This record gives sequence, structure tokens and C-alpha cells, in this order.
Amino acid sequence: MIQRSSGRGMALFILPLFSAMFPSLSVSAYNTSAGCAIIRPPRDGGIRYRGLTQEQIRSVQVLPVDYEIEYICRGNRVITGPKVRKCLPNGTWTDLSQHSRCLLLCPRMWTSLENGLVSSWPLGPPVEGTVLHYSCLPGFILMGWNSSQCNKMGKWDMPKPVCHYDRHYKGKKKLYIGALFPMSGGWPGGQACLPAAQMALNLVNKRSDILPDYELELIHYDSMCDPGEATKLLYDLLYTEPIKIVLMPGCSSVSTLVAEAARMWNLIVLSYGSSSPALSNRQRFPTFFRTHPSATLHNPTRVQLFQKWKWTKIATIQQTTEVFTSTLDDLEERVKEAGIEISVRQSFLTDPAVAVKNLKRQDARIIVGLFYETEARKVFCEVYKEKLYGKKYVWFLIGWYADNWFKIKDPSINCTVEQMTEAVEGHVTTEIVMLNPETVRGASNLTSQEFLAQLMSKLGGKNPEETGGFQEAPLAYDAVWALALALNKTVGPLKTKGHRLEDFNYNNRDITSEIYRAMNTSSFEGVSGHVVFDAQGSRMAWTLIEQLQGGSYKKIGYYDSTKGNLSWYGNDKWIGPGPPADQTVVIEEFRYLSQKLFVSVSVFAGLGVLLGIVCLTFNIYNSNVRYIQNSQPYLNNMTAVGCMMALAAVFPLGIDGLHVHRRQFPVICQFRLWLLGLGFSLAYGSMFTKIWWVHTVFTKKDEKKDKRKHLEPWKLYATVGVLLSIDILSLMIWQIVDPLHITVEKFTREAPKGDLDVLIQPLLEHCSSEKMNTWLGVVYGYKGLLLLLGIFLAYETKSISTEKINDHRAVGMAIYNVAVLCMITAPVTMILSSQQDASFAFASLAIVFSVYITLVVLFVPKMRRLITRGEWQSDAQETMKTGSSTNNNDEEKSRQLERENKELQKIIQEKEERVSELRNQLSERQALRSRRRASTITNQNHSSPPLAIFQSDPRSLAPPPGYPAPTSDPHPIAQSFPNSSSLYQPDSKISRNNCHTSRLQLLYK
Repeated sequence: MIQRSSGRGMALFILPLFSAMFPSLSVSAYNTSAGCAIIRPPRDGGIRYRGLTQEQIRSVQVLPVDYEIEYICRGNRVITGPKVRKCLPNGTWTDLSQHSRCLLLCPRMWTSLENGLVSSWPLGPPVEGTVLHYSCLPGFILMGWNSSQCNKMGKWDMPKPVCHYDRHYKGKKKLYIGALFPMSGGWPGGQACLPAAQMALNLVNKRSDILPDYELELIHYDSMCDPGEATKLLYDLLYTEPIKIVLMPGCSSVSTLVAEAARMWNLIVLSYGSSSPALSNRQRFPTFFRTHPSATLHNPTRVQLFQKWKWTKIATIQQTTEVFTSTLDDLEERVKEAGIEISVRQSFLTDPAVAVKNLKRQDARIIVGLFYETEARKVFCEVYKEKLYGKKYVWFLIGWYADNWFKIKDPSINCTVEQMTEAVEGHVTTEIVMLNPETVRGASNLTSQEFLAQLMSKLGGKNPEETGGFQEAPLAYDAVWALALALNKTVGPLKTKGHRLEDFNYNNRDITSEIYRAMNTSSFEGVSGHVVFDAQGSRMAWTLIEQLQGGSYKKIGYYDSTKGNLSWYGNDKWIGPGPPADQTVVIEEFRYLSQKLFVSVSVFAGLGVLLGIVCLTFNIYNSNVRYIQNSQPYLNNMTAVGCMMALAAVFPLGIDGLHVHRRQFPVICQFRLWLLGLGFSLAYGSMFTKIWWVHTVFTKKDEKKDKRKHLEPWKLYATVGVLLSIDILSLMIWQIVDPLHITVEKFTREAPKGDLDVLIQPLLEHCSSEKMNTWLGVVYGYKGLLLLLGIFLAYETKSISTEKINDHRAVGMAIYNVAVLCMITAPVTMILSSQQDASFAFASLAIVFSVYITLVVLFVPKMRRLITRGEWQSDAQETMKTGSSTNNNDEEKSRQLERENKELQKIIQEKEERVSELRNQLSERQALRSRRRASTITNQNHSSPPLAIFQSDPRSLAPPPGYPAPTSDPHPIAQSFPNSSSLYQPDSKISRNNCHTSRLQLLYK
């Protein structure tokens, strides 16, 4: 709370509160030995009591020991003298001899003078009593009073003077550089960089060939590598005379702040200690340059090494920070341009365990690690646990770690020094070269070693390892030289435009543009190497390449990114025989059909073809034999040809990439399809046609059957032709719409025996098309229906016997075997398609067995019958005698006998009906006679004896078998047929000799 002097007395603390905190106060509330009495605030000011409310302040008059009060002022007034006082144990306040006053502040504009200097007394803010003394820089004349004093009213008693350019001045004019050197903080780089910059300024100012009319002067502050502090210092640099022509910050965070604000004042920013890749953004930082290379400068070197060792696949693991993320994004773009793939990209915040496991799981071999030193120990402890090191792996790390970073004991890891040393062995580091390794005298006429010697002398013998920024000192030295050379380059162009460097102010864009152009084209040899800037204003420098060999780092090369030149020492060492592969070497190995199996099956197929030729020859030779003719030999010939075509398909079925070139393989696929398809249609289609005709003829009603009993061979051939045409049409459509081509199936990679860093990739060639399953479904569906229908027809006609096709039972048996084998083989070969030997064996043997069974069943019985019975001899002789009309006569006779047999059956049926009728009449007559005889006998007994009746043959009155014996009949009937059915035998053919002449005459009476 605040108490002002215009109010009542100072408020006091509440006594009970301090009684508990300070027991001495409980004795006497006004004992100053236990605290300090309150004091009055300065005029126009007040006192801030920290941690107390207004009520507590009003209740207490003594403050405890070590309590601090703070003076504050009202309005546009500032405190002079001690601002804070502290209660001492002796009961007094600190610095009571110095008065604190609240005074009015005079305008700060009087405290700066363009092209001049202002000194203030006393030091501090410009308040009442402050006196300012003015002076102009060399080459300028002061116009006005040389001093001014701030009065009680907060105003200066004299107007502000100005410095006018002295055209008659012959001396050097000063150009001022505003610099921020971090002398403390996170990176105290200014400890060595500031002396190096001052060394460069001294040499530049002594040179007559560089800015002869000017002198460079450095105005610097300690930024403590803190952006907040840098903001305040930047304000002082910009609003305090003299005008600065260039700003030189250090630290990436400070440079980001300064570079982003400098564009508003048209200032060039040249940094000596900023490596953040974010500063390469030209749109955000349009006037920024740096002699410290960007962290992304490691990436061109890494890409160069990847190409040297012929790696095309890398992995990355990074700590999640802005600088590493930006670096990795840049690396990703560069490797993409070089045709290199980042296959794995892992990141972590604090625990890298999961990220390292993912690298192992995804077979990462060449790994780029971006993380700080403390995180590097965690990473490599996990690397040791996952065995992600050795002759198969290479790690790329940042080179600015300490040389013994992996030997430092770290409580955050549970790996020993020996384990860490084993895990990091052989890794490669890249580090920006900040000191020219060559003995070359550059723009400053100093070699790098001479520079180091002078720097050590200026540091007064301090230990370089304990001096912040010692490694970056050559960069600060070359930054001053780069600025001096750029300013020297702008003198001529500015003069032609009527401008001078000393005319620069924060609104002059023309001078800024000339300085920017000169900086952008800078190129000279410095103590840090060749100094040149890229399009983003970043330094292009050399990169040192080192490798950890035997626990210590060895230089193995340099890379000059400006010229793309790799200087290689050739002393790189590897745990294995050489640089490891960027991935497991995969050897593609085609799986080919077993040649023993192919030869064995081919022998069987060849024998089957010979058997087919024998059967075909036999059938053609004996085509005139009646028994062969009744088996439809032309259909059997088609069956034999189809079987041979199916067997011929076995040979291309076993041909693969081992026998033919890859370009010829689709032709082999076509042979397989056409031979097997047409062979099946011929062989099975001819058998199906036979069995279908038999079923059609002998399973219909009698009246329809009679009409179709006459075999017409052309219908059978037409049926086979239809089936064959369907196959040809479907295969042509298939090959035109979706032709077969070669496809390669990949299998699970296999590891060979031995410690070889290779994997075998098994491959298998297939004949396929884009919609293979659709086409197979259509073909299998159509063929499957034919097979099922064939089985049904064969079963239905198994008990039928006909001489027109006398081998239909053998055909049915062949259909059974073919259908069963095909229905089993088709799905099994699809399942076993990835096993070339099993698939070929199953398919080819199914074809061979089907063909063998078909040929044996159809042709062997015919051969046996003709050989054992000799039927071909008698038929051949008869053919020689009677000619070709014999068969036609026999057929005509057979048809004539059938017609006569039908007529006789009708006649016999009519006669039997007539006989039955006569028998009935005879029975009635016999019954009538019996009744008359009985009455006649009665009359005779009364009158006379009966007359004798003459019968020439007593047997003529005998009754027919099965009837009662009649007495007499005036119309004798001839004896009935003993067996009328003997004239017709339905199960046998009736010849003319079977009809006896006597019987025929009797029937026709």
C-alpha cells in the first residue's frame, strides 16, 4: 500500500501480527531495537509497503528488521537517490545520508545529438539540476549553445543545438556500429567475441585502403543473451545519439528480436553468433546477415557423405525443439533433391526409448541424430539396449559436443561408460569450421594461427575453454571485416547518387539498399575461412568431418559448401569390411519349377501323346469295321486329338523364366490357355455329345423315340462344333479385352544362413490378367455345368444298350473320371498357386491321368475285341465282296423285318380276340344243348330209342384246353393255336423263317 505525505501519519503494522512473528515486539511496541520506526516519504511521492493491507499499515509504527520499503513518485516525476531502503538490525534505514527526492523529468530529446555527442552530469535520468554538454563529431560544427540545464519546471533552459556538416573538414568521419555482446547469461559469447571485434576495428581503422575517410566506432552493451534485456538495449541504441549504421547482435534469440525490428529503421543487421535456421527466412528478416553459419549448413555435408557412400535411404531422430525441427526440415528437402529417402523420422521430448525402438523395428541403418549433449547420452544408452550399433549401423551427430561427452557420468541413464563407449564407436560428426585450417593470409593480412595468438594476448592469458565464445571469436572478427569491406564498396555508388555514408539516417532507404547489395556480394578470405553469404544471408563455410575411432575423434575430411568440394583424408574406419548398407540388402530370387518333376511329368505326357497317336491310327485304320462304325469313329478321333492337345499343354505349363526370357513368357501363357481349353472341348465335347444323344433317344416316349432313333451323324458333329466354337469365342474375347501377361508374386523375405546382412526375396512368376478371377469364374462355371450334366447323362443311360453307339457305357465311365478329376483339380490348383511344384504336379498329373483313363477306356476294349475275335478279318472280306452297299442292305432288311413284325403282332391280336369271342359262343351253345338233351331223354323214355349220330373223328368233338367238353356241334371249329405268342418275341428280331407257312395260312383264313 502507498501513503502520501499530504495525508495523516504513517500507518503501523498490527501489533498482534508482529507479536507472533517477532517476539521482541510483544515487550514494547515502540522499542526501535526490535525494528525501525516509520519514516516520511519524499515530497510529491509515497512509500510502497509490500505485503500489507491499508488497515495493517495504519495500525503499526515500527517495521521489523530486513523489511524493505520502496519510494514512488507522482506524475511525470522520477526518484533521485535511493529508491529502496532496508531496515537494519540497529534500528536505522539504509543510506539515510542520501536524500531521496521526486523531481520532474526533462524531455529526453535533449540527451541525444545527431552527428554529435552528449555528456550528462550527474549521471542518471535528466531531472532538475541535470546539466548536458554538447559536442559534434569530427567533420561537423556545433550550431547553438554547448550546454543546457534542467530547471524545476521540468524544462531545459537552452534550446537544443545541432551539428552541421563542415565542408572544409579534412579528417576522418566516424561511423557507429551498435552491438550487443552477451557477456553473461546462457551463452557468454561476448567474452571472446568483443575483443576479437575490437581487434578487427583497430586494423580496419589503420588501413588506408579501406574507408580512408571514415573511422568505425563500436557502441556495445551486454544483452546477457536475454531477449527482454535486448529489447531495452535496442531502444537505447536506436533513440540515443549517435546514429548507428549497422547493428551487430549475438545469440539466436536476441538476433531474432533485433532483425525483426531493424527493418522498421532501415538498418542492416550482421550477427556473429546466431545459428538458428529460422533466421534464414528472408521475408521475415529482409536485412539480416550472419557470419555464423546456419545449423542447416551440416545438411549439405551430410548429403555429400550419403552420396559418397552410396546411401539412398536414411532415418532421423530428433529432440523436439525449434532449431532441430528446422534443421531436419531443411535436410528433408535436400535429400529429396538428391534422390535420397528418409524412411523413418522419429522425435522425442525427454525420453527417447520409444523412438529408438521404432528405429530398430523399422530396420533403420543410417541414422541422423539431432539433440543436445545431455539427450545424446540418453539416446545412446537406449541404442546400446536395442543393439542399434555395430557394423550394420552408422550414426551422424552434431560436432559441438565435448570430446568426452559419452564418458561423463549422468544420473539420468543406467548405462556404464564401457557400454556407452561401445555404442558410440564409429559414429560420424559434422562441425562448422570456425577457424581456417589452411595457412592463408586473407583480407586482414593475418593467418588463423596469428589471429589466435593475438587474441590470446588480448584475453590476458585466460583459459580458452573457460572463455565464452572463444570458438566463435573468428566469426566476430570476420563480421567486422565483412562490414568494413561492404561499407567501403558502397562509397563509390553512393557518391554517384549524391549521397555519403555520413548522411545515413533511419529514414534513408537508398543508403541501406547499397549496403545490403554490398553485403550480399561479399566474398573474401577471413581467419574463419572463405566468407560468402547465400541468398538467405547465411554464411557459407567449411564443415569439419570427424569419426570416433577407438574412443577419440579423428578428422577424416572437410567439405567446402561454397564450391561443393570434399577434401577426404581416406582414414575412415569401419567395424565391418566397409561402410554398411543403408538397408538390408534384398536379393531377389525367382522360384522355378523343379526340373526333375518337369522332366518326369513330361515323359508321362509324351507317352500319353504316343498312346493317343496309336489310338487315333487304330481308329482310322479300322473305320470300315462294323463294330468300330457303330461307335461313331469320327467322334472318337476328336476325343483322341483333344486328349493329345491336353497332354501338349503340360509342356508349356512347366515352362517358366528358367527356360524363356521374360518378354516371351506371355506367349507361353497363351499356349497354356489355348491348348488346354481346345483340348478339353474336343475330348470331353465329343464324349458329351455321344452320351447326350443316347439319353435323348432312349429316355423319351415311344412315339417320340421312334422318330429319333435314326442317327444322323452330322448333328453329333455340329454339337461338338458348337461346344468348340463357344470355347474359341470366349478365349478370343478374353485375350482381346484382357490379355494375359506376366505377374510376379512376392513372398516373405527369408534370412540366409550365416551372419550376412542380406535377405532373400522369393519371387514367383504367374500368368494373369487384370480381371483374372472374373474370367476364371466364367470358364469354370461353364465347364463345371458341362461336367455335372455329363455325369447326370452318364448315370441315366448306364443300363441302355444300343448298337448305334456301342461304346456309350465306356464313354460314361470316362466322363465320370474326367469330371471328378477336373472338379478336384481346379480348386486345389488355385489354392496351391503359390507353390509352383505342388501346383504343377497336381494340374499336370490330373491332365495325364484323365487322358490315360479316357484313351484306355474308349480304345483298349475295341482293340481287344478285334484282336481276340478277329472280327475285322470277316468284315473286311465281306466288304471286299459286296462293296459299300452291304451295310445299307442290312439296314434296309432290318427295317423291313421290323415293319412286318409290327403287322403280324396286330393280326395276331385281332385273331386272339376273335378266338375268345368264338369260345364264348361255343360255351353258350354247349349249355343250350345240354338242356335240350335232358328233355329229349325224358321223351324217349316214354316213346322210342334215340337215333345214332355218326362222327367220323371223335377227337374233333373234344373241347379246347381249359374249356368243358361239348356234346356235339353242327359247325365244327378248327383247333386253336397252341401258343399264339410264339409268333412274336418282343425281345428278339423276327426273321421271315420264323413265320411258318401253315400258320400264316391259318391266320389269313
